[in-house]
Amino acid sequence: MSLFDWPAFGDRAFIGIGNYVDLLTEDPDFLVAFRNTVVFVVLTVPLNLLLALGLALLLAERIRGRTAFRVLFFIPVVTPMVANVFVWRMLLQPEGIVRSGALDLFGLEIPNLLADPFWAMVLVVVVSVWAGVGYNMLILIAAIEQLPQTTIEAARLDGASGLRLIGRIVLPLLSPSIFFCLVMTTIGSFQVFAQPQLLTGGGPGNATLPLVMFIYNKGFQFHDLGGAAAAGWLLFAVIIGLTAVQFRAQRRWVHYEH
Repeated sequence: MSLFDWPAFGDRAFIGIGNYVDLLTEDPDFLVAFRNTVVFVVLTVPLNLLLALGLALLLAERIRGRTAFRVLFFIPVVTPMVANVFVWRMLLQPEGIVRSGALDLFGLEIPNLLADPFWAMVLVVVVSVWAGVGYNMLILIAAIEQLPQTTIEAARLDGASGLRLIGRIVLPLLSPSIFFCLVMTTIGSFQVFAQPQLLTGGGPGNATLPLVMFIYNKGFQFHDLGGAAAAGWLLFAVIIGLTAVQFRAQRRWVHYEH
């Protein structure tokens, strides 16, 4: 399909790589969507993994209420993304609780953050991290609970504790699970759609337009199925290429043997 001029209605015609050339040279929205997607991935993946790792290290300890906290952080994962985003949209819209509460309680007039290109992207990232961090947290908690306690106790007897114990012993032992979370979170972040679609509509302007939303608009709003298919293949190539790089790089830092 990507090699054809394929309108939603009418006859299709073979045009070779014409759709790819148009996307890369004549369609400014594609490059904007690609840039937005890269920015989203660069912000979301590290924040998600760092927060998930911190929560996992904390909630793997025997502290009061840890089960309740695990459930609390995992609820957004099992809640439909549409519901998650609509809750945030109700909070952040001009008449929402955040703006009205700040005005009533503190006399502060907060601007419409969703109408600002910078803050709109920040909020899309925040919503995405909030909705997905519980998944990685649970995986890392399970990995922490399976760590060989003899190795950890031996390190403690040698004087390792606190950040030194985590950095020298725990993180290398967790590296396979961290790598899994890294790959899956990266792939999922490149396919982001519901959050910007429902929270900002890709705006203001095209400030939060991701590639998947561009593909959706290309195919179903502008009825250019060939162009949408070409954009989909380019996105697939980027994901496959980056995943291959991650698998090659993991040899340097992932340890599969205890």
